[in-house]
Amino acid sequence: MGKYFGTDGFRGEANKDLTFEHAVQIGRFLGWYYGAKQGKKAKVVIGKDTRRSSYMFEYALCTGLMASGADAYIMHVTTTPSVAYITRVDDFDCGIMISASHNPYYDNGIKLINGNGEKMDEETILEVEAYLDGELEVPVAERHEIGRTVDYVAGRNRYIGHLIGMSKYGFKDMKVGLDVANGAAWQIARSVFDALGAKTYVMNDAPDGYNINTDCGSTHIEHLQKFVVDNGLDVGFAYDGDADRCLCVDEKGNVVTGDHILYIYGLYMKERGKLLNNTVVTTVMSNFGLYKALDKVGIGYEKTKVGDKYVYENMVLNGHRIGGEQSGHIIFSKYETTGDGILTSLKLMEVLLARKVPMSELAAPVVFYPQVLKNVKVKSKPDAQNDPDVQAAVQKVADALGDEGRILVRESGTEPVIRVMVEAGSDEVCEQYVDSVIDVIRAKGHLA
Repeated sequence: MGKYFGTDGFRGEANKDLTFEHAVQIGRFLGWYYGAKQGKKAKVVIGKDTRRSSYMFEYALCTGLMASGADAYIMHVTTTPSVAYITRVDDFDCGIMISASHNPYYDNGIKLINGNGEKMDEETILEVEAYLDGELEVPVAERHEIGRTVDYVAGRNRYIGHLIGMSKYGFKDMKVGLDVANGAAWQIARSVFDALGAKTYVMNDAPDGYNINTDCGSTHIEHLQKFVVDNGLDVGFAYDGDADRCLCVDEKGNVVTGDHILYIYGLYMKERGKLLNNTVVTTVMSNFGLYKALDKVGIGYEKTKVGDKYVYENMVLNGHRIGGEQSGHIIFSKYETTGDGILTSLKLMEVLLARKVPMSELAAPVVFYPQVLKNVKVKSKPDAQNDPDVQAAVQKVADALGDEGRILVRESGTEPVIRVMVEAGSDEVCEQYVDSVIDVIRAKGHLA
């Protein structure tokens, strides 16, 4: 991670951490980097979510791009995966998504996407940051070289067509609930499900610039749980603000997490001979219950660092077809380069219709182990993590748990904290083992 950009873009409170000026500069750099630097005119596509500040950042980015000679194609309110898809299939030099994902409305972010529809490489990000810090000079375009903006709502429509084409079944007679989080999916998701014939029930589809993710969407799925039960729906899907993640609710109102989704679709792929390498890619935060369920059906798995970026890198490196996070970032590498909440919901509908059993039955084999996670504020993350006595305490817990649980101790990527997590047969056991490690961290003087 760089000075400004984390694993998922440059994110912070609008006009406090991430400013209008930052956006202009990012546009200036990208317009030059993909254009004049290579002796051509750059083409860059931009999407945004429904935050009020997204409009400000959209115009700021366009200003910077045009000043450097690039043409900016504006998709307007759309999802992160739609920008990744259109960047790739319509041969743009790069894409930009303006969103802070599941964060509150007053935050925003700028996500950069390369010409292959993937998250921008670290080398380019570092050059962007060098320009933000005044370490590089970028010339302005003049006369006929100045860029323009192009309305590109056609790109969003093309993406909707792509999603509809992904479904192998019509959804006639299926009652489906959608919580679109007052975010980027608010127009797209219903259009897709209606076109496929579902009886679609939508909630939180009235964005006002301030209500994105507010008590709704995948981070507040309890409302969809009630909505599904109250309306007697077959299934429900909840997205986050930029719709790159999806969680599900079964017909009984139970939450179907990203771990459940990996199991359900991974097994479906295996049964049809489509699970290349017989492997599902997870992160270290997937629940122990997922691994137990995968073991029972003979499916292998890999574990990456937290972040869909790392999941995708592993998939590309090893040729795996499905991977994701418990939070609902699910990647189907045959079709897309990033997590796509709407595609995920369509793939779950495919299994539901192919297997002809309720969602609750599909998810039942994944039984979550109780989990306790505590954050410990420390003076130095590396010192605390690498302390021999702390490591010995962690190993002692691991030995005690054996194959009936696990312990994970990791550094936060954004805060001065160590996260201590235990999964075991009961909450009491989890608490006991987590506290035993924290006691050692405290006794060795690492607490801040």
